[in-house]
Formats: sequence, structure tokens, C-alpha cells
Amino acid sequence: MESTDVNAITSRQNPVVQRCRELARHRPARSDEVLLDGVHLVSEALAAGLAVTEVLMSGRLLEIEEGAALARRLERAGASLFRASEAAMEAASPVRTPTGIVAIGRVATEAGRTVWAPAPALVVCVAGVQDPGNVGAILRAAEAAGATGAVLTDGSADPLGWKALRGSMGSALRLPLRASGTVEEACEEARRAGVRAVASTPAGGQDLYEVDFRLPTMVLVGAEGAGLPAQVASAADVRVRIPMHEAVESLNAAVAAGIVLFEALRQRRNPECP
Repeated sequence: MESTDVNAITSRQNPVVQRCRELARHRPARSDEVLLDGVHLVSEALAAGLAVTEVLMSGRLLEIEEGAALARRLERAGASLFRASEAAMEAASPVRTPTGIVAIGRVATEAGRTVWAPAPALVVCVAGVQDPGNVGAILRAAEAAGATGAVLTDGSADPLGWKALRGSMGSALRLPLRASGTVEEACEEARRAGVRAVASTPAGGQDLYEVDFRLPTMVLVGAEGAGLPAQVASAADVRVRIPMHEAVESLNAAVAAGIVLFEALRQRRNPECP
């Protein structure tokens, strides 16, 4: 790639490299900065209108057409682009084998974005899911199923942390997100918006395929292993279980969320079908 705007970074101590390392370790609460790793995720960020501010690219990526084309898009979008040495890229990248590009972006605030519209709302409430990969996978499934947004309660992994962003494959940048306190507070907010709370539980409640998901719905998905606390599940408007063979006690949180959300999608696409 020929560009006079690409500066070189060779030191692991460079301030941009250090900011990437800090964001990889911990993204501060209420920060609007996110760490983006990989060609796909940086491309998705640009497509979503995210402000990408600083970008480190390896020489090998800049020398191939895919990387050069992405670099041109980034420069047109106003990003500061740096050619990073192998040592600098290894220091900045959050993954063991660097992908060749690491970027810092800024996300928009929640202002003006609602998880409850358009009607009928379909919201997933991530209730204390601590694994960022699972959080990302839940958000990816939610967007794919046509959800209007996601609510994340206390104790859940940061949906905009780099691991969750990679797990969501960019869905976390497009799907309206709402931070909530407790699950109970999220349920109360949903009810005020005219949305019922449906708790996914491993046992008890109605069979998943007997529940009408054409109504405005917030699906509660609990933490890995423990699931939703009993008092939370019992306080929901509806409790549903996914029918399974007896030998299996429970499903991964992201898998369970995907099954429920896609049943909602099936019903909404085929409103006359049972």
C-alpha cells in the first residue's frame, strides 16, 4: 500500500500500543472506547458507523489487497493508521496469534436507542452471564433472530469487551443494548413498556413450543451452571423449559437463548402456524 499517512510503530511501549493493552485487560466502566481485533470486526465496526480512531496494521496485511483496501477505508473514515512491527503488534493484540490488525473505536451512547421498539418487542435479558464469549454468542443469536435489543444486568460480562465483541461478530455494535441493575429491575422496566418477562429454566414451567412468542417478550437467560435464581424465575410472567432428553440436565446459556429466540422468530414469521 502506498500512503504518506501510515506512520511506523516499532516499540511495545508506544502510547497507542499501551492503550490497546489496557483495553484488553479491562475496559473501564462507562468508557466509550472499545478494542477491535481482526479484519472482520474492524470492517463491521466501519459498516456500523463506529468512529475508529487508531489502527495498528502489520506490514504483511498492508501488502495484500484485502488489507490495503481496508486501510484506504479507514483513512477515508478519519482513522489514524500505523504500520506496526511484529513486536508492537504482538504487544497490542489481545490474542495469542495476532490477526494483523488491532483498532480502537468509540461507541455511541445509549441516547435515542431503545430496546423496546419496534413492536412487538423481542428482547433478550442477559442475567449474570459471566463468560464474555457466551455473552457475545447470545447477542449474535439475538440479532440473527430479529431481536429489538438486549438488556444486561449486574454480574454479566461487558458486551463491549474485546472477547464479547469477537463472540458477537459485530452484533454488539449494531444491536441496541441497555445496562440494567438487577434482573428484577429489568423485569419491572419491561412491564412498564408493556413487555412480559419469560424465564428460560431447565425444569418446570411450560413447554417452549406451547408459549406464544408473538406477544411483546423479554427472554431471561441465566448464568452458566446456576441459571436464573429461583426467586427471579418465579417472579417472571412466564416460565418455559426447552424439552430435552433426560440424560442432559441443562444447555449452554448461549445455546438455550438461541433456541428460545429462534422459536420466537419462527412464530412471528408464520403467525398462523402453531
